[in-house]
Amino acid sequence: MKEFSKGKLEAVSKTRKRGAMIFPGLILLMVCLFLLDLFLGSVRISFMEILRALFTGSGDPEYSTIVFQFRLPRAITAIVAGFALSVSGLQMQTVFRNPLAGPFVLGISAGASLGVAILVMGLSASVVFSGLYGFGNWAIALAAWMGSGIILFLVLAVSIRVRDIMTILILGILFGSATSAIVSILQYFSSETMLKAFVVWTMGSLGNVSISQLRILTITTFAGILIAVGMMKSMNLMLLGENYASSLGLNIRWSRSMIFISTSILAGTVTAFCGPIAFIGIVVPHITRMVFKTADHRILVPGSMVTGAVLLLISDMISQLPGYDVTLPINSVTALLGIPVVIAIVIRNKKISAFV
Repeated sequence: MKEFSKGKLEAVSKTRKRGAMIFPGLILLMVCLFLLDLFLGSVRISFMEILRALFTGSGDPEYSTIVFQFRLPRAITAIVAGFALSVSGLQMQTVFRNPLAGPFVLGISAGASLGVAILVMGLSASVVFSGLYGFGNWAIALAAWMGSGIILFLVLAVSIRVRDIMTILILGILFGSATSAIVSILQYFSSETMLKAFVVWTMGSLGNVSISQLRILTITTFAGILIAVGMMKSMNLMLLGENYASSLGLNIRWSRSMIFISTSILAGTVTAFCGPIAFIGIVVPHITRMVFKTADHRILVPGSMVTGAVLLLISDMISQLPGYDVTLPINSVTALLGIPVVIAIVIRNKKISAFV
């Protein structure tokens, strides 16, 4: 027993040392990519001009406007959205013990899309979308939150009666499919203008978030992550199995509900302001586990946050196509980066496993 305890302590110590070595490197990489993201864009601005705009305010006024009004909010949005999507994906994979679970597995994203679809396309007969443009972003955000909240309420209602977590997972997928079907019907009967506005939203964008929206996005993401941090011990116990965790005194239903609420806040807020962004929530937890070689959520939660920010900053730089006046949909870039990683994980493990 003493030898077992000693070996466990050595493993924990080794994991902490590994984390202490990797975290500074990841944070430094995130900072470098953040600055590089400010440097790249359709308008060529020298690195010194960017530094002047950021720290002295003595640079060219035109360049300062570009940096502060466009590039800086976009780069910060990439970091905040990376934090939110990665942590929400990690929570879903832990709760469902499914490596392919992500922030949209419960139909939260589909619910947000339904809310936006009803606003943008359902009102097209009586409301001109351009007339909503002054407060359209807030209306879209509210519609997305309401749609996500309805799906979350349905899932929570089911979780009260159903103890089998895989059954809840399947029902979540069915809820998502049902809302997607309603969205398709709205698209079929929508006008061309409204349909185009909705399709552009579904492609995802980090550059359309205003400073006021970014402030709310940051606050709500902080709240969702705060809940996730409070649930780290519970998620570690869940890895042992729900029956064993219950025998240790863990309230499974309460813990599951809190994780669902955190995921709804994180994924729903990002979806509302940035549109659906796929694969970040699925891929990043796997990468974090492989890098840190641990299943301890006290390391995985902050590790996933930084890794997600790094991956989304890279995706944003690719989407900008430096030197060109076009921007690729961020959702397409994250899919192209994420699919090979998922395939590599499946091939590498032969049998898919979400845990180390």
